[in-house]
Amino acid sequence: MSEASAAAVSVHEWLPNLEESASEVFNLMLNSNLRRGSPQMFPAPECTAMVGVAGSIRGVLTVRCGGATANELAATMLKLPPARAAHYAADALGEIANMVAGNFKNKADNAGGRSFLSLPTVVTGMTYTCRSLSSAVPLELWFQFRGEPLQITMEVQL
Repeated sequence: MSEASAAAVSVHEWLPNLEESASEVFNLMLNSNLRRGSPQMFPAPECTAMVGVAGSIRGVLTVRCGGATANELAATMLKLPPARAAHYAADALGEIANMVAGNFKNKADNAGGRSFLSLPTVVTGMTYTCRSLSSAVPLELWFQFRGEPLQITMEVQL
């Protein structure tokens, strides 16, 4: 097995850490349980929050959902009516991505490893594509949050 193949296998062992990190953040911050889901289209507009990780782990964590789901996340986090929470949807999604990335890096950093997070970036719109590292190994999870699709991906640079 090549060194790159062995590294990719090792990275896939982090998938349970990513799932646990997402579940912990949603339980703590939203008092909500994520249910495993399957890949599907997001209702327009879409929202994607991205957080870079640098150091002993290098990559990009993304959280994707529909705009209405982002509003629901903000309303739940801030305990606001959905109409008032819409103004905070991008910030709330960015903060969720930041917390999942931080929780994940703490679980995945090996002993003595040290990684750092970037500030979250949030993209919203009707048609866009997010691309990151060309040689990244994607760890992808699909969930249902209150009946709507939510995708969390960690692309790890080998």
